Amino acid sequence: MSRRPSGSAARPSRAVPPPEEAPVTEPEPSTPAGERGPGGQFVQSLARGLEVISAFDAGHPRMTLSDVSRRTGLTRATARRFLLTLEELGYVRTDGRLFELTPKVLRLGYAYLSALSLPALAGPHLEALSALLEESTSASVLDGTDIVYVARVATRRIMTVAIAVGTRFPAHATSMGRVLLAGLGPDELAEYFRTARLEARTDRTLTDRALLEEDLRTVRAQGWALVDQELEAGLCSVAAPVHDGAGRVVAAVNVSMRVGVPGAAGTDPRRDVVPPLLECARRISADLAAAGR
Repeated sequence: MSRRPSGSAARPSRAVPPPEEAPVTEPEPSTPAGERGPGGQFVQSLARGLEVISAFDAGHPRMTLSDVSRRTGLTRATARRFLLTLEELGYVRTDGRLFELTPKVLRLGYAYLSALSLPALAGPHLEALSALLEESTSASVLDGTDIVYVARVATRRIMTVAIAVGTRFPAHATSMGRVLLAGLGPDELAEYFRTARLEARTDRTLTDRALLEEDLRTVRAQGWALVDQELEAGLCSVAAPVHDGAGRVVAAVNVSMRVGVPGAAGTDPRRDVVPPLLECARRISADLAAAGR
């Protein structure tokens, strides 16, 4: 009769899932004290999610699950869970094989820019430009299909509605919107057109996608946008892009004028407004780069 070695109690066999399929236990709410950061208050799951988002860049706009796993150092199973979570939240989309970010990630950048760096850095430059031209100046960022004002220097009321920080307008009908849309990548721009409602604000508003795309190509090539009475009758505006340290378009600045109203800006926006506006945008971009933004 066979005997079990002493001290070896019989245990029921238990299937062990492969390493990549094993459940991942995330520290809640943090890893053990002292492991990372002050007091060990490091949320590993949040860090991993941000790593997955950051894995996408200009050189890797669309990736397979294996690509994301390789670039982040996460297992395929872990990377898959984060990607599917981000997809559920609307920050990632997939065709079943390739994953890519959606324009919703711009909201993360908008929260940062509007909360701290851009208004503070842009303010003095907008004030100087407004004093030079005796016209209202503004800065905005793209949020979904709208622009959102994050800084403004007003010389007088130029629209029937008051404009302040936080004011939103449809991107397609504004000069700053045209600049911001021109700075999007092909996939981001396609997503914009999929969700945007190209409604007319005046009888001059571009609402035809083909014509708008043609105008965006012109804006991208020349580096500035002019919109004449497309948002409101009697209002003309010129905008230029603001770039971050990596050269991405992160914001836009503009000068707004009433049509036919004499001012220091002169009568030809291309000649009298575009040069100082481009210089203003260049200086704000330089300050963002110097600040590491």
